[in-house]
Amino acid sequence: MQSPLFNYAEQQSQERYVIQNPQLLRVALTGQDDILARKGAMVAYQGLVDFDGEYQTPSQRRAQARTGEGLDLMRCSGQGTVYFANLAQYVHVVDVDQEGMTVDSAYVLALDSTLHTEVIAVDSQYGISGSGKYQLNISGRGKVALMTSGQPLMMHVTPDKYVNVDADAIVAWSTGLRVQMQAQTTNSNVRRRRGTTGEGWELSFLGQGFALVQPSEVMPPQNAAIGQGIAAQFGAGQHGSHAQNQNNAWN
Repeated sequence: MQSPLFNYAEQQSQERYVIQNPQLLRVALTGQDDILARKGAMVAYQGLVDFDGEYQTPSQRRAQARTGEGLDLMRCSGQGTVYFANLAQYVHVVDVDQEGMTVDSAYVLALDSTLHTEVIAVDSQYGISGSGKYQLNISGRGKVALMTSGQPLMMHVTPDKYVNVDADAIVAWSTGLRVQMQAQTTNSNVRRRRGTTGEGWELSFLGQGFALVQPSEVMPPQNAAIGQGIAAQFGAGQHGSHAQNQNNAWN
């Protein structure tokens, strides 16, 4: 049998994480370090691989129930090759080091089991009850596979050049950055979007590091159960996760 489809054959590499194509991640398991991945994200595998639901401690379950932020994961162990994907989202591999990374859990596809995760709070400058957002802080040394809707933009933040990002477009940022949620509006009700521009809440980043932005304000990916999106957490996002999942539910 002949077909151009054979141009998409398995990539050969000695690396642990390999981008098979822009929307598909290949991870090699050697029987030593396990991989934690989004539940249901496995699309194919080879070898002797076990998949088990990852245990959550009572405190983790309470934090996820209270904040809407957290990772619902499966543990992948054994020897073989596993392919991960989620709704044809673009996949990007990030090396996490001492700097750390803060991310919306809706955009995490897989990560090394050696990494540590913790839910942290991002506060609004207005001090409005319920208008803050919880994010996931990832620390340690290891790799994380992130997902974006389309090819992202990496913005560098320096002490003399701060960056503002739409709250519906931000994916991740350096943990060391100072960040504050704000809404530039002349309306006394800051929950409303900025005048007639369609713009609303944004995050302001200061310090030294990076901010990863996707070219879409649809977040998180449709039908992604974990993570509520920054603006959608308090109903300020025009295309937040609740509205998107309700309007674009799969049959």
